[in-house]
Amino acid sequence: MKLFITLLALLFAHSAMAEDTTIDMLNKLEKRNMVFSKEIVKIDVGDTVFWKSIDKGHNVQFISKGGVPEGVEKFKSKVSKDAEYTFNIPGIYAYWCTPHKSMGMIGFVIVGDDLSNLESIKKVKYSGKSKKIAETLIAEIEG
Repeated sequence: MKLFITLLALLFAHSAMAEDTTIDMLNKLEKRNMVFSKEIVKIDVGDTVFWKSIDKGHNVQFISKGGVPEGVEKFKSKVSKDAEYTFNIPGIYAYWCTPHKSMGMIGFVIVGDDLSNLESIKKVKYSGKSKKIAETLIAEIEG
């Protein structure tokens, strides 16, 4: 009986552990140039996202003016370096590759199924191709 309870506790502990998500920073994916391998990811509070610098010349920067939930600190990785961030505040996080934001290299992380800052995300000043891509991705988020 003790063994059963121990195994049951381990099973629940494992399912409660945070999960990791990896996003590749790429020069090309299918017919698009300068892209993240996943443009929308949904995670739980406490999960970590890893951005891998598969192709050089890319970084990750949270869009600080309206692109993240209140209370989130600025985040900007170094160019051509892997990056990681553990998400502890629920909401939608908009991010882009600083050198290629006008080319449409943007993405969104949705933490805890919380869409409470969606209106703020819609008001972000996206530049160049990012504007149309953001509109498409936001429509997908809205379902």
